[in-house]
Amino acid sequence: MRIDRERYTSHISDLDKKKLMKRIIDKAEKVLNSHTIEATDFLDPYESILAKSFLNGLHDLKYMEDGGLEDAERKIILIFPFYMEAENLEKMFLFLRVKGDFQSLSHKDFLGALLSIGIKREKTGDIIVHDNFADFILKEDVGRFVLINLQKIGNQNIQMAEIQREELSEQIVKFDEVGRFISSLRLDVFLSAVYNISRTEALNIIKSNNVKVNWEPIGKPSLLLSQGDIISTRGFGRAIIHSIDGLSKKGRTHVNIRIPI
Repeated sequence: MRIDRERYTSHISDLDKKKLMKRIIDKAEKVLNSHTIEATDFLDPYESILAKSFLNGLHDLKYMEDGGLEDAERKIILIFPFYMEAENLEKMFLFLRVKGDFQSLSHKDFLGALLSIGIKREKTGDIIVHDNFADFILKEDVGRFVLINLQKIGNQNIQMAEIQREELSEQIVKFDEVGRFISSLRLDVFLSAVYNISRTEALNIIKSNNVKVNWEPIGKPSLLLSQGDIISTRGFGRAIIHSIDGLSKKGRTHVNIRIPI
């Protein structure tokens, strides 16, 4: 069976996402033609939505999604023939616990440590950071490499060992909360207000493809945001619209924003 790649990717404007979906189509085609089991790399929620919208249209295969934790942000999609059952498929993860004094470190330090030893972002699942330990969710082969080669995070020496899935510790996310009155819910206006930058700077950031809304790359400054949206800006981090609380007397919208720390 040959799958029409253009048909299933023509609606995707981001070139990197389009290439990723074509690779996933290649895997689905292999499953259909060779009756193999294929796994994607770790996908963010937007990538997962794109992949599942395609896979749902193919009736001769099944898929399952797993990120190690029920509420994992980044997940792998396992694609397999329709006559197989998910519970019979081999496990594909390795879970590592890293111990040390991590109160001065953040998520980006842990991710940076993995990238520094040659691990690509798509090969890593969630990184769950606590004060004195962190859990890595990785593919099994990548995890073995990390177990041998990762010796420091930041300037901190570490101890690392394999753990079982049931030992994973859910992350407790802490936030700074800020309130802003903004003239509109346009993306460029929001970035300018949250990060105290000019509208021109906000426009340049957006047009440089450095902003995602709900993990989708956005290059449209006039996009209107909604309550619950997660805005990720390269170099600035994430901001979550926790609530939209009505208008001031001057007609400006009050927005309550949560910024993960």
